[in-house]
Amino acid sequence: MSLVELIAQADERGLAASGLACLDRCVPLLGGDDEVLRPLWASLADSGDVGDWGERLEYARGRLGGAEEPGEGEAALLARRMLAAAPAEPTAGQVRVWADACSVAALQIHRLLDPLVDEASSVDSRREGRTEGMSPLVAAELRRQVAVLELLAGHGAGGLRRALEVSIEGRRVLQAVVSRRARRG
Repeated sequence: MSLVELIAQADERGLAASGLACLDRCVPLLGGDDEVLRPLWASLADSGDVGDWGERLEYARGRLGGAEEPGEGEAALLARRMLAAAPAEPTAGQVRVWADACSVAALQIHRLLDPLVDEASSVDSRREGRTEGMSPLVAAELRRQVAVLELLAGHGAGGLRRALEVSIEGRRVLQAVVSRRARRG
């Protein structure tokens, strides 16, 4: 099943986790640490009650969402916009739009940072399942997005821990890419 189809079929929790996971993997671009989004993950796990999501989102924005920096790269701008677009109340309609936008932005970020060229004209074809000639960093991000949605679809709240682990793995990969690029200057 394609990523687009998985997003279309996901429930509210799956969509919120999908968007959050995309943002979480891109936290290194915003100078965040491993713990900054943890409260949002916890709100998704708290008996299905996401009542404190908005408060926890404001905390994350306060830690990560400063003004755009002069000379900031396109990848960091996309990550900053993901955070800014997160809905204060994670209703089904709002998180569906956000999760979809985060999916596109995260794939685009990985495409921008991948030293190898992705042959597709846009990430949309990747999301629809056309993967021929995909660059390794984009392919790994696509697999992570699919894995998060499949975990939540198959296990509900029980899949959140594994979805977070998938996200942490992706965050570490992106951190390594960002560090490597910074050393090259």
